[in-house]
Amino acid sequence: MKILFNAIGCGIGNNGGSLTIVNSANALVDLGHDVYIIDAGANQHTWTKLKCKHLKVSDINKIPKADVAITTGFNTCKRTLQFPAKIKVMWLRGWETWKISEENIINNLLPLPLIKVVNGIGLQEKLKQHGHESYLIRPGHTFEDFSLKNIKKNNIVLGGLYHSKHPTKRHEWCINTYVTLKKKYPNLKLHMFGVTNTSNPNIDKYLQNPSKEEKNNFYNRVDIWLSPSILEGLHITPAEAMLCETPVITTNTLLAGTKDYVINGETGLISKNNIKSFINQTEVLIKNKELRIEMGIKARKKIIELGSRHDNMKLMVELFEGLIK
Repeated sequence: MKILFNAIGCGIGNNGGSLTIVNSANALVDLGHDVYIIDAGANQHTWTKLKCKHLKVSDINKIPKADVAITTGFNTCKRTLQFPAKIKVMWLRGWETWKISEENIINNLLPLPLIKVVNGIGLQEKLKQHGHESYLIRPGHTFEDFSLKNIKKNNIVLGGLYHSKHPTKRHEWCINTYVTLKKKYPNLKLHMFGVTNTSNPNIDKYLQNPSKEEKNNFYNRVDIWLSPSILEGLHITPAEAMLCETPVITTNTLLAGTKDYVINGETGLISKNNIKSFINQTEVLIKNKELRIEMGIKARKKIIELGSRHDNMKLMVELFEGLIK
């Protein structure tokens, strides 16, 4: 099958959304498919080596004919309709109101004649609210990137994602939770990582742009992962932490991005959408080591149950084959 990912209008760079596209394209290549990323500029993604073809085009007529053309963001939807492909797919991986107004998304983009595929339950429910059905295809994970390590811990470590660009990540909730609970639990620590640098004195350990190995070691040192984000499709970092047997504290917001894998009381705890409830749920796990361990074991099993990257890309191809017939 020949598959085109349309990056014209958004490009691919060093960010979580681009990483998912690159990893998905690479997995499809591994499965024997002919895959292109169509772009208006050079490949700006340096985190992962690209296995598929990256084609820079200035003339849409030079785009190769294909079986499937897939959007990589809301900014690429309208142009994807012009691609020479048998089916054209809107793969929603985020509700991108940081780029386009919600009114524009609902009134101008969702009605486009694109097959809608989402990467998480929250987005599927969001589309249903606006009268649109969709197929659910998760990107999956590269399980071999996350191994369990027997690291001796002398403290209880909270972990979280630091992201100064998008306030919807709410990294300040992680910091406020730590500062509040540190008063009661002096052995508590806060470890965070992110793309940008920070010198926040409340963060005990911070990694900027960690490598895969550094990230794996990082997750293995964390006891509880804090995930207060409110504008996700399928949130990547909590799932990665869970592969290292770390339970997650999340919220009950529609687009927390964790509905697919955080089962309340089993793989983590779900708080109400306020900081007091979030802190209270975090404290439940701080006080109960046995519960943390039990949930952590179930957390890893849950992510593995959702399938590897190759497993999920096989499902995507099966979906496309069925739609083309």
